[in-house]
Amino acid sequence: MFKDIVKASRSYRGYDESYRFRREELEDFVDCARFAPSSVNAQPFRYYLAWEKEEVDRIQKLTNWARALPEMQLPHPGKCPTGFIIICQDLNLGASIPRYQKDVGIVAQTMLLAAAEKGLGGCMIGNYNADSVKKELSLAENLAPVLIVAFGKPAEEIVIKEIEEGESIAYYRAENDVHYVPKRKLSDILIKK
Repeated sequence: MFKDIVKASRSYRGYDESYRFRREELEDFVDCARFAPSSVNAQPFRYYLAWEKEEVDRIQKLTNWARALPEMQLPHPGKCPTGFIIICQDLNLGASIPRYQKDVGIVAQTMLLAAAEKGLGGCMIGNYNADSVKKELSLAENLAPVLIVAFGKPAEEIVIKEIEEGESIAYYRAENDVHYVPKRKLSDILIKK
């Protein structure tokens, strides 16, 4: 069952905008993340929640999606996420952003797995200007945005495609807008003795 949740947790770039989050749903994702391991148990992150349409729209404008598909506008108009969690590092608790980058991935993936378990989805977004986000959200000086995670009810098809050694790993969209994600075979990523 866990592997099914992992497979369902894709980087969605298309959502049903009629689904609206409540603050409590996003809080639940953060509640799951706070139990995740933390380097030297520093727990340096603070979480900015956005679920109200006006604020979600403001944050959406600050993000850039699917860098590997520059010819496409993703999300498509009318298919944007309906919630965001901005993971911020409290520099008073940990001044070195690189030191906690692995922790950022751990808490983000934990939140995305919690979303997948509920039939929801999301996408980690690293392509944004941190200073613009900090200014737009009026974040305190000690809070540095380190990752934006979008959430919503998925409204697109994503297909995992197992590939042969040497084939391209670049994700792509077919003519019918199905999103294909090439994945290497288990036998190709295990180190042989």
